[in-house]
Amino acid sequence: MDVVLGDNEFSLFQKLIYDTAGIHMSAAKKTLVSGRLAKRVKQFGLATYSEYFHLINSPGHEQEKQMAVNLLTTNETSFFREAKHFDFLIQSVLPKWKPGEVRRIWSAASSTGEEAYTTAMVMAEHAGQINWEIVGTDISTQVLDKARTGHYSMDRANNIPTRYLHSYCLKGIGRQHGSFLVSKILRDRVHFTHANLKSDLTALGEFDVIFLRNVLIYFDMPTKQLVVSQLVRQLKAGGYLLIGHSESLNGVTDAVYSVQPAVYRK
Repeated sequence: MDVVLGDNEFSLFQKLIYDTAGIHMSAAKKTLVSGRLAKRVKQFGLATYSEYFHLINSPGHEQEKQMAVNLLTTNETSFFREAKHFDFLIQSVLPKWKPGEVRRIWSAASSTGEEAYTTAMVMAEHAGQINWEIVGTDISTQVLDKARTGHYSMDRANNIPTRYLHSYCLKGIGRQHGSFLVSKILRDRVHFTHANLKSDLTALGEFDVIFLRNVLIYFDMPTKQLVVSQLVRQLKAGGYLLIGHSESLNGVTDAVYSVQPAVYRK
């Protein structure tokens, strides 16, 4: 018999994901929570979701708590998503950069890595002699493990321009048919690490460009203000913060100003 997630139990997981990641889950997400955690409840032979909640919050179960966070966070991304941002990088940012110091770009909610690798393709193609590196972070360790492989099913390649696909991706053959691998040249330039955007991020260092796209929509205003202030602190003076085209920083911060829709500068 399937275990049923009660309203009070759902509230426990609502608070968990809000306290941990700042994500507000509406009552409409109850079925999603039930479905994503059902296998874990069964795995431990538990009779209720409450028992699972208490288990992941007990000493020695930190990895299982991270597993629950992995399962409850949304990870939607694609290659060359919102392509105007990459045009802006090519046309308005790169011409201002000269060879010398390392230019650093941060994919702040990198999910399975498509955004970070898209940026790497653009940099490899257009940055010339500029030295650069890319950091991708996410609160989910599961998607980071996927991102580090750089290995994707071929249907994920639909938005990658042909010249990039030929230059920076290896088509799978034999047992790997139907997939592709981002080239090692790019994988060596992209570093993925676990980070919670609500936590202290100073260890990541400073960045010239930060992508925080389609993330703020999951936060309430206090969390938006906290997360953006954290990121802006890591943004170099004159650096750019790029958010989703459906998002805005109105009322969130005055530490950056709008350059064009969804593009801000410190």
